Amino acid sequence: MQSNELSLIERSRQGDVDAFEELIKDYKKIAYNIALRVLRNVEDAEDASQEALIKVFKNIQNFNMQSTFKVWMYRIVVNTCIDFKRKKNLNVVSIDETIDLGGSVQVHREIADDSNNPDILIEKHFDSKLINDAVNKLEDDYKTIIILRDIQGFSYSEISEILTCNMGTVKSRLNRARKNLKEILENELRIQC
Repeated sequence: MQSNELSLIERSRQGDVDAFEELIKDYKKIAYNIALRVLRNVEDAEDASQEALIKVFKNIQNFNMQSTFKVWMYRIVVNTCIDFKRKKNLNVVSIDETIDLGGSVQVHREIADDSNNPDILIEKHFDSKLINDAVNKLEDDYKTIIILRDIQGFSYSEISEILTCNMGTVKSRLNRARKNLKEILENELRIQC
């Protein structure tokens, strides 16, 4: 860890809110994105990521410096999302659905493509929807590990720390998750052809 981060952690432990804000400023967006991927709802992701950050602040005394701060924080985010999902018994929604922002304002969740080729647009939309739907059909453990590794790009050791399991478990769970995802995708493609 950098000395600046260590200083911010120490000041945060003493209750310095400004130091805590500085400490988490580079991590808040990823925390929110993890929450959004797990919970599939903007409002719930905002609530869960905010709840996780409050937990991080309240429990920063328990951070033992054996892992990086960001890994410790993301572990709290993942666990908070899992707890949040259990509490609300949330239904998973497709990321291709529109988001109602209130006041008759709706936004599409799909990512815009700068390409003007309609065939490419249709194919990308189809592929994206197919993959997102397939990921959503995975069990929560498998979905979480796919999100952390293949979507967010965390290393095996970071995932091991976030999920509090050994590296072998991470690799085998990721292998099973990818196999299940492949089977789901193959099945969907057979159905659609």
